[in-house]
Amino acid sequence: MQRRVALVTGANRGLGLEIARQLADHGITVVIGSRDPEKGAAAAQSLQSDRRSVDYRLLDVTQATTIQAIVAYVIDRYGRLDILINNAGIMVDSQTTILELDPTIFQNTLETNALGPLLLSQACIPHMRDNRYGRIVNISSTLGSLTDIAAPDSEYAVVLSPAYRLSKALLNGLTVLLAKELQGTNILVNSACPGWVRTRLGGERAPLMPAQGAETPVWLATLPDDGPTGGFFREKRPIPW
Repeated sequence: MQRRVALVTGANRGLGLEIARQLADHGITVVIGSRDPEKGAAAAQSLQSDRRSVDYRLLDVTQATTIQAIVAYVIDRYGRLDILINNAGIMVDSQTTILELDPTIFQNTLETNALGPLLLSQACIPHMRDNRYGRIVNISSTLGSLTDIAAPDSEYAVVLSPAYRLSKALLNGLTVLLAKELQGTNILVNSACPGWVRTRLGGERAPLMPAQGAETPVWLATLPDDGPTGGFFREKRPIPW
């Protein structure tokens, strides 16, 4: 059987790199997308082995031209694209309130965290339809859960980051809409919260290592055909929107 092929965005370090590692250990060919050519190529080389098939290609999720180019590359080289992990994301407003939110920061955050995943999904899904198989995993956050945002006793109530929160809420909405439109196609779309992971974004105080944070996204990326779609998961369990 031909290897399945996965595209993982923002995978030159941290959680994305660990997701790429675990997918490759499942026998899946992984294409790392990164906007830094040197770091992306080094990341792919660090994972490559006799048992792992890992490749790199330039990708800036805020640039439609690089999105089209990487999808065309994957199809041209491998003839298929089975799995999309929308992992690339930014959080640059951690000390900002909603009333103080700079519109440029808000726009940049939405373009990276929500518009990029939409454009990538639109580019990948036609090829998934051709193979009657697809798994799309949107790396989201409990910070984007409307249920959690509204809860006064939430453990995350002290976290500000309005642009990040709103971008992840939008990403969750994208997950639901895509899953609804793709019912019956064997293309499953889900959001995953990896938890508070010790990465450059999560910081050194985070309790989880990248290997632990990658478990739920990798599980969703390898779901059987009767697996769930349109859900929001953490630790392989559904959580409220």
